[in-house]
Amino acid sequence: MSEHVPRWTLAEDAEGHWHAAELTPRPPGPHTPAQAVRTTRAPDPAEAIRTARAPASTRWIWRSTAAVYPRLLSAGIRIDRCYDIEAAEALLLAHEGRPAEPRSAAAAWARLTNTPVPPDPPARSAAPGAQDSLFDPRPAPLPLDALIAVYEDQARRHEATAHPDRMRLLTAAESAAFLIAAEMHHAGLPWRADVHRALLTELLGERYAGGGEPRRLAELADEVSAAFGRRVRPDLPADVLKAFAAAGIRLTSTRRWEIQGLDHPAVAPLLAYKKLYRIYTAHGWSWLQDWVREGRFRPEFVPGGTLTGRWVTNGGGALQIPKVIRRAVVADPGWRLVVADADQMEPRVLAAISRDPAFMEVAGRPEDLYTSISRHGFSGDREQAKLAVLGAVYGQTSGDGLKNLAALRRRFPRAVAYVDDAARAGEEGRLVRTWLGRTCPPPARAADADGEAGIPQDPPDHSDRPDRPDRDDAWTPSYASTNSRARGRFTRNFVVQGSAADWALLLLAALRQAIAGAGMRAELVFFQHDEVIVHCPAEEAEAVAEAIGAAADRAARIAFGDTPVRFPFTTAVVECYADAK
Repeated sequence: MSEHVPRWTLAEDAEGHWHAAELTPRPPGPHTPAQAVRTTRAPDPAEAIRTARAPASTRWIWRSTAAVYPRLLSAGIRIDRCYDIEAAEALLLAHEGRPAEPRSAAAAWARLTNTPVPPDPPARSAAPGAQDSLFDPRPAPLPLDALIAVYEDQARRHEATAHPDRMRLLTAAESAAFLIAAEMHHAGLPWRADVHRALLTELLGERYAGGGEPRRLAELADEVSAAFGRRVRPDLPADVLKAFAAAGIRLTSTRRWEIQGLDHPAVAPLLAYKKLYRIYTAHGWSWLQDWVREGRFRPEFVPGGTLTGRWVTNGGGALQIPKVIRRAVVADPGWRLVVADADQMEPRVLAAISRDPAFMEVAGRPEDLYTSISRHGFSGDREQAKLAVLGAVYGQTSGDGLKNLAALRRRFPRAVAYVDDAARAGEEGRLVRTWLGRTCPPPARAADADGEAGIPQDPPDHSDRPDRPDRDDAWTPSYASTNSRARGRFTRNFVVQGSAADWALLLLAALRQAIAGAGMRAELVFFQHDEVIVHCPAEEAEAVAEAIGAAADRAARIAFGDTPVRFPFTTAVVECYADAK
């Protein structure tokens, strides 16, 4: 953290009062414990901060941003910077090879004082209709002196890491991410309920007065049954598998890529049903009633919700909004949506972290990355170059993938060696870290992904599990497998995808700072892996688009130092989200 930034702590006592305390500046040289030099006391966190009259640039140190910041936002208080004790504890425990230990501030204090460590509280439900509970958390209080002691202990643990500056940067970025997540929830994604209802009627048909599936789904279900010559419920995978088996076709699942090539009259209506059923169950009339209030959809974003550091959302399906439903995401009158997608983010990150001179030079050119790579060993074939890069990152080492990988290795040996080393570490059960220090735990403690490793042939299909909670919907290999080679394929990807996720946090933090520094009314309202949406007045749209590019450059400098690698964005200024792609 920057030494010149004022530091204040904010904590709640057992009686429910809130204490803000200014900490002494951290001097250069050997670590000197901070001390509280000025304290205030108030009945709630907002009043404690107002009473403190700390400078705007203050970094607030508190137990949990998710537990405190929503209450400040509802009181009209925005924070410039923070240090999230619990986010830091999770990162440090993973770095120390102890990811399964409780990560709450109370647990950190117990470990520090050699007292019984309490388990982490159960995850709070974000069931439809309960999303506003984010604004009314009830965390276990941790006294001010205990909070300061835990913070000081974490500072010492940061110093003990292999790259303290990077680890401190990661913690600062993760803390900023929780501020941004709370602000995005508070602002909400603009959502036109009338447009959404019209879309549902257009796609699904009218709803029957007596309940049941809407007209179009019922018609498709009848077509499926007619094709099989018996009554089949297409929403029940077991029923569909049994029907295909009776027709002499044995399948292992009803996923789209397994049935779309079959020669059977039920395939077409079944695929159409599955697509519409997913919309009906995940973003239908019930979803609209539960999740959209006063023209806004407010999902709860959870930074670092996966092993790689990518975000998830707790309910609402925010990271799986079908393109057709994006037509309901419409800017307010006189406002615009600035939608920005990072171009080939992960391969560019691989170039930056591997320090491969040739790869960095290619990734610094003002053109499509795969096109540029294709001129080096792939005879100008962009698709082959793309498959080679994805094969290196995801571990495809058979067939054409092996040939493409060999060509890539000849041209960019350090880049391929970087992911090869990560794969070998994973196979051997060692800890593997991103560029900034986010750590993939030992294999016995990992259970984050669903599928096997490799490059999937199709995006995830959740139509058979409409109640599935939001997860990282990237095509991520599995680390939970007992197969060492599968774990190696995961860690091969982890060092790239995780480093990209860390870079994205710095991008968001830089963009948030730029918007606030320019006095804009613009608001960050959505983030998904490599895409960010800003809702802003029309007259600010051009400045926001420029700020996104500048934030990307700044994030690259902060994360990777002096690198020629560029991180361009494809940016669209639209009134409707669906028009951006």
